Amino acid sequence: MATDSTSSGEPTFEAAVALHRAGRLEEAIAAYRRLAEIRPSVSGARNLGLALQTLGRQAQAVPWLELAVHNRPAEPELRQYLGNAYAALGEIDRAEQQYRTGLSASHGHGALELALAALYLSVGRYAEGWPLLDARAGLHPDVVPPVNVNFPEWRGEPIAGRSILVCVEQGFGDQIQMSRFANTLKARGAARVTLACRPVLADLFATLAGVDAVVPIGEGTQLAIARHDYWSRYFSLPQHLGITLENLPAEPYLSASADRRTRWAGRKGVGLCWHASPTGFNATHKALPPAMAQRLLDLGAVSLHPEDTGAADFADTAAIIDQLDLVVSIDTSVAHLAGAMGKPCWILLPAINTDWRWLRGRNDSPWYPSLRLYRQTTPGDWSPVIAQILAAWPR
Repeated sequence: MATDSTSSGEPTFEAAVALHRAGRLEEAIAAYRRLAEIRPSVSGARNLGLALQTLGRQAQAVPWLELAVHNRPAEPELRQYLGNAYAALGEIDRAEQQYRTGLSASHGHGALELALAALYLSVGRYAEGWPLLDARAGLHPDVVPPVNVNFPEWRGEPIAGRSILVCVEQGFGDQIQMSRFANTLKARGAARVTLACRPVLADLFATLAGVDAVVPIGEGTQLAIARHDYWSRYFSLPQHLGITLENLPAEPYLSASADRRTRWAGRKGVGLCWHASPTGFNATHKALPPAMAQRLLDLGAVSLHPEDTGAADFADTAAIIDQLDLVVSIDTSVAHLAGAMGKPCWILLPAINTDWRWLRGRNDSPWYPSLRLYRQTTPGDWSPVIAQILAAWPR
C-alpha cells in the first residue's frame, strides 16, 4: 500500500486525523474514504476502521481493519482492533483468534491480554479470563495503583488462619462488585480481612459480614497499614478463589445501617440514575439523554445522583435505596449498589462497549439476581429501551 501523503488539492491524512481527534467522526470518515480511493494506506484503513467502530458500525469497520491486518500482520495493535470488531459482532472465535495471534507475536502485550480477558469473561469463561486481568496493573497504574507493602501478594495459598489486605483499585462500582469476596475469604477461614477503599465507600463496606476492618484511602495518598500475611487487589480475588459462574456467590452482601435508614427515612417509589462521571469508562455511550431521563422523572422517579439527594457517601445512598421499590440505572456504581443490596434494579446497557460483567444475550445477571437487564440494540438509540421500561413501569 502507499504512504500516508496525498497529492496536492486532495484531502490530507493529517487533516483527516485532525477531524478524527476533534470528534467530527462523520467528516473524518468521509476524508478517510476519499483518501482510500486516491492513495490507500495502512494507517488510513486503520483509522477509518477505528472511526467506524467508535460510531458502533462494526460490520463496516471489519473490512478496513482486515485490510490493515493483511498488510501488517505482525502489528499487535491491529490484531487487537480487528478482534474488538469481531467481539462486538459476537464472532467470538474470530475475535479470540486475532487476540491470540497478536499475543503469539508480542508476548506480554497488556492491551491484548485485557481484550482477551474481556472476551472470555463476557462469555462466562472465567477460569481463562481472570488470569489475563493481571495485565491491568502495568497498563493502568492510574486506576490500579502500585502496592507498596512489606508482605507478599496472595496467589491462592491456604488462607485459613491468615490475614489479608485487599487493596484499592478501579472505580466505585468495581469495588462494590468485588467486595463480596471478603465474605468468601472469611468463609474459607481467613483470620482477618481488611478492605482498603475510597473514603466514600468506607461506611458502606463496614456492613460486610466478612470484613474485620475497613481502611479509607483517598486518591493520591498512601496510608501506613499494619502488616498482614498477604495482600491482594479486588479483581485478583476471583482468580485465586477459583470463581466460576457455577460457584459465584450471588446473595445480597451490603446493607444500609440502622442510623442511616433513620436519617433518610421517608423515601419511596422508584430511584433513577441516568448519567455517570464523564471521565469514566464508556461514559458517552452509556449515559441516558436528559430528555429520556425526564420522561421517567415525569412518571414520578426520583434522582439518585448525590447532587440531587444530598447524600454524602454510598452509605447514605444505600439508606435511600433501601426504602425504594425499584432502582432504574445505567451501568454505574448505583446499579452495583442496588444489586449488592438485593434491591430490584433495571439496568440500561449500551450497544457500544457493553461491559463484560453483564455477559452476552442475557436479561439477568448471575452477579446480582435482583437485576433485570435492558439492552440497547442500535448504537445510540435508547428509544426502544425506554419503551420497554415504560411498558414495565410499576403502576
